Amino acid sequence: MKTSAKFYHAGCPVCLDAEKVVLAYLDRSKVDLEIVHLGSAKARVAEAAAAGVASVPALVIDGQALHINHGAPLSALA
Repeated sequence: MKTSAKFYHAGCPVCLDAEKVVLAYLDRSKVDLEIVHLGSAKARVAEAAAAGVASVPALVIDGQALHINHGAPLSALA
């Protein structure tokens, strides 16, 4: 069974750089990764907040939010 992960970002340069790192290092054969661009999917901001995301970019793996670089707060995306 694959591990479930979601990478939330806002599309800014910092987020896009973090996305490249995540894609380079996660073994996609073991991790089911969904990339969520909250800048264009604003309806999913509440989902990210419920998953424990406080700022983007953030990676949520099996329900645990891992914040990367503490960029934009979710409130800036709503």
